[in-house]
Amino acid sequence: MTLAPGTKLGPYEILAPLGAGGMGEVYRARDTRLERTVAIKILPQQFSSDPARKQRFEREAKTISTFNHPHICVLHDVGHQDGMDYLVMECLDGETLARRLEKGPLPLDQVLKYGAQIADALDKAHHNGIVHRDLKPSNIMLTSTGAKLLDFGLAKPASPLADDVTLTGGQASPLTAQDTIIGTFQYMSPEQLEGKHIDWRSDIFSFGAVLYEMITGKRAFEGKSQFSVASAILEKEPAPISTIKPMSPLALDHAIRRCLAKGPEDRWQSAADLKCELEWILESGSRSDLLSVPTIRGTRVPLLLYLGLVTILAFGLAVLLRHELAKPHPAPPLVRFTLTLPDSEALAVTNGSALAFAPDARRIAYVVRHRETTQLFLRDLAAFQGKLLAGTEGAAGPFFSPDGEWIGFYADGKLKKISVDGGPAIALCYAPEGNGATWLPDNTIV
Repeated sequence: MTLAPGTKLGPYEILAPLGAGGMGEVYRARDTRLERTVAIKILPQQFSSDPARKQRFEREAKTISTFNHPHICVLHDVGHQDGMDYLVMECLDGETLARRLEKGPLPLDQVLKYGAQIADALDKAHHNGIVHRDLKPSNIMLTSTGAKLLDFGLAKPASPLADDVTLTGGQASPLTAQDTIIGTFQYMSPEQLEGKHIDWRSDIFSFGAVLYEMITGKRAFEGKSQFSVASAILEKEPAPISTIKPMSPLALDHAIRRCLAKGPEDRWQSAADLKCELEWILESGSRSDLLSVPTIRGTRVPLLLYLGLVTILAFGLAVLLRHELAKPHPAPPLVRFTLTLPDSEALAVTNGSALAFAPDARRIAYVVRHRETTQLFLRDLAAFQGKLLAGTEGAAGPFFSPDGEWIGFYADGKLKKISVDGGPAIALCYAPEGNGATWLPDNTIV
């Protein structure tokens, strides 16, 4: 039943329809008490007799009411009239991410900005014990103030009980249908498809599929039927982002691939960690490692004067360098130390050496077999033990930068670097057969 403009639901006056879906209809309306525009979502009378639909509708109201977050749609009120239940929410001006993706992929800075905002919203939901279960582009609104997470109709508290699931074929449309899997096929996690217990990491997988589509304009998992889509999610890996968007950062490719790991334990373990990673990539992209070269425009100073200044400067530098080289330099002190490894762990000698000294010989980096993988440790020789560098799982063949502030290493088929102060590891290039390297003073690695 479509509501005509002018229809009253309590103090709310219907203005125009905004959309409809399997869970109800949405209208633009006016709050006659506060003179503000709102969005009203109704569960029509013919659906009110359906216990499952009514339960989801009530669940959405209860779920949204627990949130107070700038990137989650705000619930203002709930009501019931003439056999219809309705929710009153903030009215958002903008377009859904699904509508925006019809125009093609988003610019990188928007992917990272909106991605960090939605990750923050998910983190809020997860901390409240809520799993969204239906994260997809049509449930994300892009507004002038940022992204907003919508539609918690399928959300539920994390539970140890598995959902009852039945795969039914024949419909390739990405719509949620009664008696089929709860959610939308193209964005479901493997454990959600298989009817296993799901937790917040299922949302992280779904969000990875959304991020993939935002940057590439293509779905991470596609097929001609629900069965082929499910098979792709369970068994296949999406094409690397770099093959579709060659200029995209390797760090973003890594972040999304980690979201899309088949096993929940291999994904980001919190939306907050993913948010930090996306913000870091955004901030890193806003800085340039290249120094700008000044350009001399038209000037009255003769060219010979410039040449003279350059000659004098070069001569002065040569004299200074000769003077420094002539100075006697004391031999560095002899240092003796013992490398103590963590209990029941050993150096991991795989590609290249398992350890490397900093150029000033004050630090040592070494690879240890740690918790069924290898990880990089760093020790100051003045300290008694080393510290684990997080984010270096699978590390091999460490080496230092000339200034001793970075450590290069191989992991996941890539050449990476990490600051000696810690922080995220940065992928530099693909190196599936990496075996030893030297970091030259001109900042090239050979």
